[in-house]
Amino acid sequence: MPTYQYRCSSCGHEFELVQRITEPPARTCERCHKETAARQICATTFILKGGGWYADGYNGKGVRSKTRSAETSSEGETKGASHTASAD
Repeated sequence: MPTYQYRCSSCGHEFELVQRITEPPARTCERCHKETAARQICATTFILKGGGWYADGYNGKGVRSKTRSAETSSEGETKGASHTASAD
């Protein structure tokens, strides 16, 4: 559930409430108990934890670059092996 920030226009008290998206905004201030609280627009705290999408290769460098470097190294080994075979 999202956390909403409120500010009371009477006393200036700022507070947060965890509410469902479908709930109506709170109107009553926690401190002065007047119905002058209003929801504020604020920055959210969005945190990606763990490996998730970043480690799965969606960053443009992940799995794709590792695969390319593996292909390049295997091609180098193949060329070296065929070069050695032709030298005999």
